[in-house]
Amino acid sequence: MGEVQSASLSAQLQRRIHAVMASDGGWLPFDRFMAMALYEPNLGYYANDSRKFGQMPSSGSDFVTAPEMSPLFGRALAVQVAQALQACESGEIWEFGAGSGALAAQLLAELGERVPAYHVVELSAALRERQVQRLQPWAGHVHWHDRLPARIDGVLLGNEVLDAMPVQLLHWDGRDWFERGVVAAGGDFAWQDRPTTLRPPAGNLLPGTVVEIHAQAEAFVRTLADRMGRAAAFFIDYGFPEAEYYHPQRIGGTLMCHRAHRADDDPLTDVGLKDITAHVNFSGIALAAQEAGLEVLGYTSQARFLVNCGLPALMQGAGTAEAVAALRLIDEHEMGELFKVVGLARGVGFDALGFRGGDRSHRL
Repeated sequence: MGEVQSASLSAQLQRRIHAVMASDGGWLPFDRFMAMALYEPNLGYYANDSRKFGQMPSSGSDFVTAPEMSPLFGRALAVQVAQALQACESGEIWEFGAGSGALAAQLLAELGERVPAYHVVELSAALRERQVQRLQPWAGHVHWHDRLPARIDGVLLGNEVLDAMPVQLLHWDGRDWFERGVVAAGGDFAWQDRPTTLRPPAGNLLPGTVVEIHAQAEAFVRTLADRMGRAAAFFIDYGFPEAEYYHPQRIGGTLMCHRAHRADDDPLTDVGLKDITAHVNFSGIALAAQEAGLEVLGYTSQARFLVNCGLPALMQGAGTAEAVAALRLIDEHEMGELFKVVGLARGVGFDALGFRGGDRSHRL
């Protein structure tokens, strides 16, 4: 997407947000602003035609995810998926937000006939088109959906999905809580706080703190729980347990934007042209799951999960360049420690391979 086209797209999206804002009294809570910035049809970041995923800025991409970083990610994850499929007595995988289709391709190539049906739940028409092209070798096995069925049996996957779900922002001034929203500032946007009865799940925060709460991600997990029959779900994302997420030193929250492989903390600029994310409160996800009747299979770092699934052996059998790329998946200074994995299940009970060493469920 060229600069002129990008500027035009952003301007159109800004006008649409301004119109919604005006009809709602001039103020939008941040979760609504974030939803429009990311998902507004044809204009939002995930709904437009810009390239999102890639290893280098020269490709026109904005960030890299684990499947693009190394195909060994999918091959290691396939070990856990295969075990879960057997426990569920199913051959079906459901992936939420399949991105470039890289993870689906890796799993389908590794698992072969064990997966007669691979389902992708994808809201972005632009991403769906790219996934169809990438997954052409498995045409007939891959099916796309824009909504959930009444019942899901098999394995559910979400890699960097929860972080892209809209969040609400709360501001504590030392005496009162406010919800942070967005107002018009000429043709641009600005922050404005309003008193609220909303509260974060943890206290003892310092005056001036801004934090996120994750009502939509937790509602998503509860919805999945209602649809899961004999099923296991694995979510991989960056985040923390509640005690770390709402630590008093995390005064500015975790909200972050990504464009051209650079990060910034201003979601009110370049609207529609960059990703907006927030780290995941995994304690909230696990609690929502348990309240909805799911079992927590385990929770650990991405590094421990992939090691448990045999990544070191895969690296030994790979070429030098491929092994070095895969090392970033487990290096604690790269993705290994920041990214976590949580496993959930309903109707099945098994000792999930990915959590056999280093399970941190007790810290949720």
